[in-house]
Amino acid sequence: MKISILTLFPEMFDVFNHSIIGRAKDSNLVQIECLNIRDYTLSKHKKVDDYPYGGGAGMVMAPQPVIDSIKACKENNKGKVIFLGPRGKTFNHEMGLELAKEEELIFLCGHYEGLDERIYDYIDLEISLGDFILTGGEMAAIPVIDSILRLRKGVLGKEESFMDESFSNGLLEYPQYTRPFDFEGKKVPDVLISGHHENIRKWRRYESLKLTKKRRPDLYKNIELSKEDKKILKKFGE
Repeated sequence: MKISILTLFPEMFDVFNHSIIGRAKDSNLVQIECLNIRDYTLSKHKKVDDYPYGGGAGMVMAPQPVIDSIKACKENNKGKVIFLGPRGKTFNHEMGLELAKEEELIFLCGHYEGLDERIYDYIDLEISLGDFILTGGEMAAIPVIDSILRLRKGVLGKEESFMDESFSNGLLEYPQYTRPFDFEGKKVPDVLISGHHENIRKWRRYESLKLTKKRRPDLYKNIELSKEDKKILKKFGE
């Protein structure tokens, strides 16, 4: 998968040179390139913003450098142009799964008080992380790109690595434990050391259901409980 990022701060994406995504890059499973929007401005002072018509606080990203950077990027990346902004659909796991099917994507990171409206003609999809304000689109792009790439085949190493993670099946993930068995008087649940894989599977399903109902009732209400789920809830005390 090829990811191109249009940004004023390319160095912020050095994070992708490390950990899981860094290894995926080294294995040529993922390509990530950053294009500095300032490189495409015609301003001799490298300006990419200007005052808004009609007055108001702050500056607005100008159309020329942004649109020219998109056009230049499109020469080597034919993917959808995604803008991280407040008008967009809220990003979630399902959206990540859909975008992970793409072979090429372009991310546009905004700054200042927003974009000149004419830039939107070149944007295919706008994504928001939620109803809060960040200092720039880079802050939103990093988690979105990470979420998409880890869903690509081979990036996590084992296909089952993400299957039980939170949101992958509409539920929060079950509790995890490691050694020591007894830490400060708190012990690992006996079922996890029983060696009975079917009982472990059912316990984990129960814990996922319980946690989701308690912590994320908005998710839980959308879960259609199977016959087995109902039996599991009854068995473990719901």
